[in-house]
Amino acid sequence: MPEAASAPAPERATIGDSEFDRDTALTRRAPGVYDIDLSAGWTIINAVNGGYLLAVLGRALADALPHADPFTISAHYLTASQPGPAVVRTDVVRTGRTLSTGQASLFQYDEQGREVERLRVLASYGDLDSLPDDVRTTAAPPAFPPLDDCFGPQDASDVPLPSGGPAPLPGSSAIADRLMIKLDPATLGWALGAPSGKGEMRAWFGLADGRDADPLSLLLAVDALPPTAFEIGLKGWVPTVELTVHVRCRPAPGPLRVSITTRNLAGGFLEEDAEVWDSADRLVAQSRQLARVRLA
Repeated sequence: MPEAASAPAPERATIGDSEFDRDTALTRRAPGVYDIDLSAGWTIINAVNGGYLLAVLGRALADALPHADPFTISAHYLTASQPGPAVVRTDVVRTGRTLSTGQASLFQYDEQGREVERLRVLASYGDLDSLPDDVRTTAAPPAFPPLDDCFGPQDASDVPLPSGGPAPLPGSSAIADRLMIKLDPATLGWALGAPSGKGEMRAWFGLADGRDADPLSLLLAVDALPPTAFEIGLKGWVPTVELTVHVRCRPAPGPLRVSITTRNLAGGFLEEDAEVWDSADRLVAQSRQLARVRLA
């Protein structure tokens, strides 16, 4: 009896033709003004993820400025964004030969029909491919187990841990379905009811449809892991107040490694410092964010 044919492997999405690209695409209404329908697929506990929002504004600035690649982008999150229609307005601050600077804001309407600013960013753009290859660094890729030995929500049925692996956070399944996150077991204590007390989170990261990383998706990667506050022993989500990302080079194909640390929680706020490394062991992005924690 002939063997049954195996099912073909699912086709990997490509840069420019993936769910992430479709959900960050904007329609230019007028010079510097863009419309977008923020997708509910990138929500966490009913609010739109900050990294996804940063990628949306990053894409708008890439269109508005003469340079295409974000080098540094700083965002202030003013009010929580909701799925649905939004308007992005950009302004060119300065253009130069190697760097251009612009700002952008995202607006939505409240229940009374009033325009509300959700997010404001200031960014400098350039050409990553034009940067010199000279690298002098003391930074080293984070050391944690291979991807197959790390765990995510999709592994809950077969993870050899007491809880079956980290269950999705309440209300977070929308974005979790769109990401490939495999957490280092050493930063999984919070999921087992035994947080380490250390402000650390490490994981392999990618998009669930297989799309490789690019500079815009790095803006998502720095804000996609569970908060370090969980390993400190706190519960509940941790809203971002300010987030600055530095994109250092164009990432090589393959999964990314993301390492996030917190050294200080005080006054109800903490910092999260993130490093993103590509498959070629290059530091491709760094970030720092200030976030609020709910202590009660």
